[in-house]
Amino acid sequence: MELKIKKAELEGIYVDINQLPVGNIPEIALAGRSNVGKSSLINKICNRKNLAKSSSTPGKTRTINYYLINDQWFMVDLPGYGYARVSREEKARWKKMVEAYLSQREQLRGVIQLLDIRHEPGENDILMKDWLLHLQIPVLVVATKADKLSRGARMKHIAIIRKTLDLPEMPLVFSAQSGDGVEELKAALAELL
Repeated sequence: MELKIKKAELEGIYVDINQLPVGNIPEIALAGRSNVGKSSLINKICNRKNLAKSSSTPGKTRTINYYLINDQWFMVDLPGYGYARVSREEKARWKKMVEAYLSQREQLRGVIQLLDIRHEPGENDILMKDWLLHLQIPVLVVATKADKLSRGARMKHIAIIRKTLDLPEMPLVFSAQSGDGVEELKAALAELL
């Protein structure tokens, strides 16, 4: 099934899961370390430059951001985990909010877990993947920033990601800069929906 994104808009920004939209609209969440490229991925697959605000500063997304796609489903940008220049209390609040979202949201159809292709998955990446599997939430692992590596280096790095996360198949390779992986990601999103 082909997924064409004709319309995308920021529906809401939430700091508390009790404020999230009600109803039965399906949701696909994006999870990953701070500065892994979640906002850039949203902008690229929606073919919009500034739909999601991106920054070179880790921890830019501090809320749960809902993007309504084609008036049919939500793409949900979660705060990043790991490094960010915020207080320990702020990180704890994000963690609690994300855990509550992932464990309680009935509309959630799957999670796109993003990893920077240049780095081996860290402890937080492994914990997130294992926790999502424990919750029986479908997970698609996407290796971002592929344009930063040569094609040969990409294969080596995605093999490391696959082995470290004990994945049954290779992660999807994606680049918001070059557009690599956009169509494959759209096809995977269509399957989750």
